Amino acid sequence: MKRFTSSLALGAFVLALLAPLALAQGTAPAKTSPAKTAPAAEKSLPAKAATAAQKAMPARTAPAKAALLDLNTATNAELAQLPGIGPAYAEKIVAGRPYKAKSELVSKKIVPAAVYAKIQKLVVAKQATAAKK
Repeated sequence: MKRFTSSLALGAFVLALLAPLALAQGTAPAKTSPAKTAPAAEKSLPAKAATAAQKAMPARTAPAKAALLDLNTATNAELAQLPGIGPAYAEKIVAGRPYKAKSELVSKKIVPAAVYAKIQKLVVAKQATAAKK
């Protein structure tokens, strides 16, 4: 009876550790019976709990990256779709080409720093490659 009670308590402890992970993921935790988890957990609780937590979490995949908009080749319409960029800023960006780096939008005073902060992860300034002789 004492072994059953300790096994039940250990199983509840493991489930208590995994519950926040499952709730954060929006899925229910895998149901395990205390009798199955207790013998393995008795050997090394911290290592087994960490392993169980890793198994309970689904594999994370990197979100698909949207194609970055090239400041040196984008059209006015494409630039105007960026957050904080309207037709006027799009025209100024096109007029200031070519750019060596996307940060030149701020250093050349094409767009304010606040607008640049909104678009810096969405744009890139690719360099044209010279033709080989």
